[in-house]
Amino acid sequence: MTNNLAFTSFKYVAIDLIGDILYWPIWWYTKGLIKTAAYCLNEIEGQQERLGLAVWAKNLFTPMFGQYDIEGRIISFFIRLVQIIARTILLFVWAILIFCLFLFWLILPVIIGYEIFNNFIGLF
Repeated sequence: MTNNLAFTSFKYVAIDLIGDILYWPIWWYTKGLIKTAAYCLNEIEGQQERLGLAVWAKNLFTPMFGQYDIEGRIISFFIRLVQIIARTILLFVWAILIFCLFLFWLILPVIIGYEIFNNFIGLF
């Protein structure tokens, strides 16, 4: 009875471990990739909301502080325009950083495999 239980346990652990190791690259480039892409898109969208870019663009022609004279309108327009340009640049930089994170996700298993292969070959 004990021998059968040990064999069953060993078989389960071996199949589970080998199955997980073989399934890992498939998961990494399918479900994991989809989750990472969704995370990256949510981060870019969240940063856009934190920067308030849509609010600044929507109120571009609205005078600031209730200054409805021509000078107040001109100053408000250019201040908001500068804010929109600066915030767009920040959002673009953030999107590039998130895209680099996504590329790192894609390349990481290849780098790890290459390093393992190089270290394994170096042993002989």
